[in-house]
Amino acid sequence: MGNLSVVLLVLVIASTSCTAGKIVDDDNDLRLLDGAGFPASTAERLIRALNLLPKDPSPQSSFVANDVQPGSIVERSLRFPSLSAGIQVDDLGHSAGYYRLPHTHDARMFYLFFESRQNKKDPVASNLIYVDQPTGTGFSFSSDGRDIRHDENGVCDDLYDFLQAFFTHHPDYVDNDFYITGESYAGHYIPAFASRVHQGNKAKEGIHINLKGFAIGNGLTDPAIQYKAYTDYALEMGIIKDSDYKRINKIYPACEMAIKLCGTSGKIACIVSYLVCNVMFSSILKVAGNINYYDVRKECKGSLCYDFSNMEKFLNLKSVRDSLGVGEIKFVSCSPTVYQAMLTDWMRDMELGIPALLEDGIKLLVYAGEYDLICNWLGNSRWVHAMEWSGQQAFVSSAEKPFIVDGKEAGVLKTHGPLSFLKVHDAGHMVPMDQPNASLEMLRRWIKGELAAVEETASGYESHLADM
Repeated sequence: MGNLSVVLLVLVIASTSCTAGKIVDDDNDLRLLDGAGFPASTAERLIRALNLLPKDPSPQSSFVANDVQPGSIVERSLRFPSLSAGIQVDDLGHSAGYYRLPHTHDARMFYLFFESRQNKKDPVASNLIYVDQPTGTGFSFSSDGRDIRHDENGVCDDLYDFLQAFFTHHPDYVDNDFYITGESYAGHYIPAFASRVHQGNKAKEGIHINLKGFAIGNGLTDPAIQYKAYTDYALEMGIIKDSDYKRINKIYPACEMAIKLCGTSGKIACIVSYLVCNVMFSSILKVAGNINYYDVRKECKGSLCYDFSNMEKFLNLKSVRDSLGVGEIKFVSCSPTVYQAMLTDWMRDMELGIPALLEDGIKLLVYAGEYDLICNWLGNSRWVHAMEWSGQQAFVSSAEKPFIVDGKEAGVLKTHGPLSFLKVHDAGHMVPMDQPNASLEMLRRWIKGELAAVEETASGYESHLADM
C-alpha cells in the first residue's frame, strides 16, 4: 500500500458580492462598500470568471455534533440507497467527513475521500481527496464570522491542520506519494499550500506528508506577468484590433506600479491594484462583446458564461445531502463573504515560493487550455519561463514536444527536470471538462514521471481507463 499515489484535489471556490464600493478598513476587516465607482457589472464578471460568487451557506446543521472537539474528524461512508444487492458501501471506500478546525471559533471543513478502484498494489493507482475550502465555500461552514480567512497563511494553515488530522485518521496512507492539484484561483492556493506542506516537513511538524508534486490548471499565479499578457493574447486571437491593443496597453504601467505596491505595502494598495489592473480585462470584454471569457470560441450564455446550475441543484437535493451527511447545509459554489475577505490576496505574486520547491525536486505541472482568456496559456507560459531557478535556462532552451493522446496531438509540452508546461489543444478554462481523456492521461503520465514519454498502446490505455 505504501506505493500508492494520493492526489489531493483542492476545490478552490472563494467569492464576493458583485457590488463595488469604497475601501474601508475596520478592525483589519478590509472590504469594498457601495459607491466606490467601480462598475458592478464589471466586478461581477471578473469575480464569476475566476470561480468566485453566490449565496452564503446556512450553518444550521450537519452530522457534526456541536460537542465535537476542535481538531477532530467525523467521517462516515457515503450512503447509496440504490446499490445492487450484494454490494457493500464499505467495499467502495467512498466516505465524507467534517473536520473541526482547531484554530477557529467554530469552523468545519467538509471533504470527500475516494479510495482507489484499482489493485492497491498498483503504484499508478490514485486515491482522491476533495476539500471544500476556504471556510464558507462548498459544504464547509462556520457559525462565527471571525473564522473567515483573509490571506494565504490562514487558508494554508487550515488545510495543513486538516491533512494532519486526515492522516492520523487514515494511517495506512501516510507513506503514499502525495500530489496537490487545482485550477483557476488555485494558481494562488496551490503553490502557497505546497510551500506550507514542504515547510512543515522540513520543520518536522507532526506527520511527514510525502509531497511529490503540484499541478495548476489555467491558474492566476503571477498577476504582473499575466495581466500584461491579456492584450497580447486578445490581439493574437482576433478579439481586439491593433488600435484597441495600443489604447488598453496604456493602462498597464499604472497596473504594474500598483502590483509592486501591493507586494510591499499590502492591504489598500492590493485593492487599488485589483481595481486598476482589472480595467484592462474589462476593456477587452467591452470590445469583445458577448464573448465567453472561459472559451473564446463560444458566446457567453448566462451569468457564468456556462450553465452550472445542474451541479448546484444536484448537490442541494435532499437525497444527496442525506447521502453526504451534511444535514441542511446548502452547497455554496462561490461565497461573496469569502471573496470580500480575500480581496487583498488577488494581486499577490504566488510564483515567489515555487523555486524553492523545484530546487528540492518537487514537481510542478502548469497546464492551460488554449482558448481560455481569463487565465490564458500565454500569460501562464510567460511566468513559467520567467521564473528564476537553477534549471531556468535549460527549461527555456528545451524543445517543445507534441503531447500525443489516442494517436493525436492533444497539446504541446515543454519540460525540464521537475518543471513542465503543457498547452492543451481544443480546451478552454476547464481543461478536464473539455478534454477528459487528455486530462486523465496527462495526470497519469505526470504522476508516473512519464509526461514526455511516447503514448502507450491503445489496448494498454483502454485497459487503464477500465480500471480507474
